[in-house]
Amino acid sequence: MITPILPTYARFDLSFEKGDGAYLVTASGERYLDFGSGIAVNCLGHAHPHLVECLTDQASRLWHTSNLYNIPGQQKLAQRLTEATFADTVFFTNSGAEAMECSIKMARKYHAANGQPERYTLITFEGAFHGRTLATIAAGGQEKYLEGFGPAVEGFKQVPFGDLEAVREALDETTAGILIEPVQGEGGIRVFEPSFLKALRALCDEHGLLLVLDEVQCGVGRTGKLFAHEWAGITPDIMGIAKAIGGGFPLGACLATEDAACGMVAGSHGSTYGGNPLAMAVGNGVLDIVLGDGFLDNVRAMGLLLSQKLARIKDEHGDVIEEIRGEGLMIGIRPRVPNTDFVAALKDQHMLAVGAGENVVRILPPLISTEKEIDEAVEKIEAVCRTFRADMKQAASAGAAE
Repeated sequence: MITPILPTYARFDLSFEKGDGAYLVTASGERYLDFGSGIAVNCLGHAHPHLVECLTDQASRLWHTSNLYNIPGQQKLAQRLTEATFADTVFFTNSGAEAMECSIKMARKYHAANGQPERYTLITFEGAFHGRTLATIAAGGQEKYLEGFGPAVEGFKQVPFGDLEAVREALDETTAGILIEPVQGEGGIRVFEPSFLKALRALCDEHGLLLVLDEVQCGVGRTGKLFAHEWAGITPDIMGIAKAIGGGFPLGACLATEDAACGMVAGSHGSTYGGNPLAMAVGNGVLDIVLGDGFLDNVRAMGLLLSQKLARIKDEHGDVIEEIRGEGLMIGIRPRVPNTDFVAALKDQHMLAVGAGENVVRILPPLISTEKEIDEAVEKIEAVCRTFRADMKQAASAGAAE
């Protein structure tokens, strides 16, 4: 018999009653170090006092009006985002998938508005994840998400990760642009080299294409810059963001240059809830903190500290950990055991992490994490390594005895 909640998730038998900074607490009082951050969402941890204040103040005054009317918080947040980024304009959504849908539509509409409607195809990369809508699963191209949902939405060409020559070969008269995550999250914390992103920018400029970035997971401070593409010294034409910009409240956005957004006129796109007063209050609250003096410097410092400590663990437990990868506080551990087992073992240590492609364990701490919490996480990861190492030795001894 089907459950009242549609059974589309393989959940841990675990639930939480409250959160406090980098920790989640069960009804029985057990504390878990949350280094999954709700899959890179809770950038300021749980129950951050400034976000609580922003949300409760707005909730006491006004929740929803729809986009039939001006929403002052939208103007404020859009102004702050455009001042801090490449963008000239912003469309607000409720999720990352919606932000990417808007980005895809905008890239197609740009060429149609410029008299070339045949240019609608986006080049994407193997291992990508852009969301769960019909268009975004087609953009991601992963069979496990496409299976059973009928013909894939047309207009996407996938090429191997980091293969510039394959990108060139994929170009044709239908190409509208290139869509890429500067750091693949679901794909296994795979970081595109700055030189590759620069080459894509040059290719787009050469052929009149749009560079579309998906920074839903790697954006808003996660890598130590406000947005991950800044490490490469490039700017996109269109960018989808979400997750951390809402700090736990559903919020996404599509950012664009004035030129790229030229086709998005009144009636061309919309959202009933997108940019509602509650989301805008929280989004502005997040930027109050993330754009504050020294905040991103601390993210970079904590990211370096975590990477160095994990590198030591890899050196000492190379039989358990094959690779450490990532940028800032977006770290991937590639174990020599199934990542599901590693995540489960961390849970037994009262630490939360998230699985990803290529048998990777995602370590996504809140951006407010301190050295104390980094040290606690490292101790738990090392304890898991010792456990697996002991199991491996025991298995080897048993095999030799046979």
